[in-house]
Amino acid sequence: MAKKNITIIFALLLILSACTNKTYQTVYPTLSDGRYDSEFPYRSCSQELDFVSKTVKKLYCLVEYDQYFFNESDKIRKQFIVDGRFKSVAYQKSYFSESVHGTGTIIYNDGNRVAILSCAHVVDYPDTIFAWYYDGLGNKTDIIENIAIKRKQLNFVRDLPGDGLLEIIAIDKEKDVVFLGNRFKDLGPEIQVFNYPAGKAQDLEWGSFVYIMGFPGGHQMVTRGIVSNPHPGKGGEFLIDALFNPGVSGGIVLAVKDGVPNFELVGIAKSVSAKYKNVIKPGKESHEEIYNPNVPYEGELFVKIEKDINYGVTFTIAIEEIAHIYLNNRNNLITSGYNLDKFFGIE
Repeated sequence: MAKKNITIIFALLLILSACTNKTYQTVYPTLSDGRYDSEFPYRSCSQELDFVSKTVKKLYCLVEYDQYFFNESDKIRKQFIVDGRFKSVAYQKSYFSESVHGTGTIIYNDGNRVAILSCAHVVDYPDTIFAWYYDGLGNKTDIIENIAIKRKQLNFVRDLPGDGLLEIIAIDKEKDVVFLGNRFKDLGPEIQVFNYPAGKAQDLEWGSFVYIMGFPGGHQMVTRGIVSNPHPGKGGEFLIDALFNPGVSGGIVLAVKDGVPNFELVGIAKSVSAKYKNVIKPGKESHEEIYNPNVPYEGELFVKIEKDINYGVTFTIAIEEIAHIYLNNRNNLITSGYNLDKFFGIE
């Protein structure tokens, strides 16, 4: 009798094992289909994301301008700027600076040089900015009201040795992609390189699951999103529903193929859908001066552009577009010591 009971128990265990395996295959039927996953990851990948976080850096850009103001009666035009005569005519000179941050990912480290991938608009500032006088009908004239000339620009990552300064080594302003790099003396093992393969954004589908990592509001964060409008067109973009805040520009977008941690880089976050409007503001912001709301403001007023973000509509630059920009600049980059063939899977 005991022997019979043991036989029955063993048979039940075999049945349960078979049912468990069948259930697993039913719940996760596409884990090995060679396509990008659309389901939420079935197990933890925190350790792998922790490694990725060490390769994703906060990218700073500081720009300083000298600004010169002119009377309309002086009739300062562009030719005065070329020959340098404008400085002696200006009735006022001032200075202003812009400081922004975005996200950059270390994609190359040969022990001496580092290369970082990001969005061009994070570091793209014009050398000269013109403001013009308008006539009585509201038409812009060719007379300059003021001019701002860039004094210096610093692009840097604080985690890099020394001052962490970076130079623009290749840029495509239209596609909004930039490669930055520099040579450093003491690149230790703590300078990790993103080592997951470049994927294919064209293989993404409606509902594909992605991770996005960047620095929204200056804080390193990882979030998740769902792909919409896949198969990038001529613009090389696709959409994800992840929340986008200032600082995420250049953040990496990782798709998952056949389960975590099989990450592939399919693009970088570029921008968000937004509406812009003109608002009137005082000369100083709230952090610079506190205004009494019960007393009418009598100081100077300025018109500024304010952006209302449509959260949940994030534009992403496809990895194919980034690779195309690299190929266009490949010879110059390799000559300068930045061979990124391995990162882009070029043999």
